[in-house]
Amino acid sequence: MRSLAWLLAVFAAAVAVVIFARVEAGYVLFVYPPYRVEMSMLLAGIALAAGFAVLHFVVRLLAHTLALPAHVRSYRERRRREHAHAALAAALQAYFEGRYARAEKEAGLAHESGPAPGLAALLAARAAHEMRDFERRDRWLERAERSGERLQAARLVTHAELALEERDFVRARDALRSLHGGGPRHIATMRMLLRAERGAANWEEVLRLATQLAKRDAIAPALAEEYKVQAHIELLNRAAGSRPAFESRWRGVPSRDRSQPRIASAAARHATALGAAALAREVIEQALAAEWSPQLVSLYGELPARLDPAERAGEVRARIERAERWLAAHPDDPQLLASLGKLCAQAELWGKARSSLEASLTFEESRAAHLELARLAERLGQGEEAQRHYRRAAELP
Repeated sequence: MRSLAWLLAVFAAAVAVVIFARVEAGYVLFVYPPYRVEMSMLLAGIALAAGFAVLHFVVRLLAHTLALPAHVRSYRERRRREHAHAALAAALQAYFEGRYARAEKEAGLAHESGPAPGLAALLAARAAHEMRDFERRDRWLERAERSGERLQAARLVTHAELALEERDFVRARDALRSLHGGGPRHIATMRMLLRAERGAANWEEVLRLATQLAKRDAIAPALAEEYKVQAHIELLNRAAGSRPAFESRWRGVPSRDRSQPRIASAAARHATALGAAALAREVIEQALAAEWSPQLVSLYGELPARLDPAERAGEVRARIERAERWLAAHPDDPQLLASLGKLCAQAELWGKARSSLEASLTFEESRAAHLELARLAERLGQGEEAQRHYRRAAELP
C-alpha cells in the first residue's frame, strides 16, 4: 500500500512539472562578474532540488560513516548477548539431561559474556558438584559471590543444597540461617532448614520448624508428627541424666504429645531408670487412657531397681489394682497379663503371678513371659520347670 502511494505521488509530481513547464515563461538570472548565467524557472527548480538531494545524501553518508564504529560495536554486543543466552539455555538443557560436563562448559561461556554471570556461575557450580569436582565447584561459587547482593538468596540456597547433599548439616544450617536473617522465610527454605537442623541434632529447632510447617500445610501431617515425636524423644534422652532436668523437660512437652505412645514409652523408661516410679506410672496411665498401646502396657510391669521397700510395696499395689481394672476391659491382652504377672511376682503373690503369666502365653508366646516364669520357678525351687522355660525363651526370636 505504501509503495502504491509513493508511485502515485511521483506520477503526480511529474505531471505537475510538465504542466508547470508549459505555462511558466519566467527565467532566473545569475550574475557573478564577469559571468552571467540565465536559465528557465523550471531548470532552476530542478537544479535546486538536485543540489538539495546531493547535499542530503552527502550529509547522510557522512553521518553513517561516523556512526559506523558504534553500529559495529552494537552489532557485536548483540551477537555476544545472543550467544550468551544460547549458551545459558544449552547449559540448562545439558544439566537437566545429566550431561554435567557439557553443562559446566556452556555455563562457563555464559559467565564470560552473558548478562547474568552470577546465575551462570551457580549453574556451573552445581554441574561441577554433580561430577564430584569440589575444587572447581568452590571456585565457581566464589565467582558467583562476586556478583553482588542481587544473587545472595540464590547463592545461599545453592550453598545449602550442596551442603545437604554432602551431609554437611552445620554448613547448610548456617547458610539457611543467613538467608532467613536477611528476609522473609519461604516454605522451600524452611523445609531445607528443618532437614539441616535435624541432621545437626538441633532438636529444639526441629520441633519449632515442624510445628510451623505443619500449621502452614507445608509438609505431610504424618511426616510432621514423626519429626515432632523424634524431637521430643531426643530431648527427653538428653535430659535423662538427672531427675530434676528430666522432670522439667517432661513438663515442657505439650499435653497432646504426652499421650503419643512412643514419647510416653521413652518418658516412662527414663523415669523408671531415674527411680521416679510414680511419675512413670502416671505417664503410662495417662497415655493408655488416650490410646491403648501394648508397648506401654509391657512397661507398666517395670519398676526401678533401687526403690525403698515401702515405696516399692505401695507402687506395686497401686499398679496391680489398676492392671486388674484394665483386665476387665482387655481380658485377652497378652502384654497386660504378662505385666500383671510380673507385678504379682514382685508382691510375692506366687499363684496369681503364675496364672497370669501362663494365661499370657496362651494368647501369645513371648520370651519375656517365659523368662519371668523361669525366675518364678527358681524362687519356688522348681529347677526343672525353670530350665524348661529358659530353653523355650532361648528358642523364641
